[in-house]
Amino acid sequence: MRRFLTLPDVAEVLNISMDQARSLVRSGDLEAIQVGGRGQWRIEEAKLDEYIERQYEVQRQARRERGRTTHSSSQPSS
Repeated sequence: MRRFLTLPDVAEVLNISMDQARSLVRSGDLEAIQVGGRGQWRIEEAKLDEYIERQYEVQRQARRERGRTTHSSSQPSS
């Protein structure tokens, strides 16, 4: 297993465009380093895994919030 991925690798893993992968890196949502004279981005596999886990947590939180909103709005008011 490789330690570092390129932007095209990340785009393929996440099934997104290169522009979207670059945007994740530039915004800081996905940690990366620039290497070489041309400043090519490299993403450590562990950082990609952390990003994916954070996104799962965001979705879990959103589902919990939707559940609370749905339950509180369906209860009769006193």
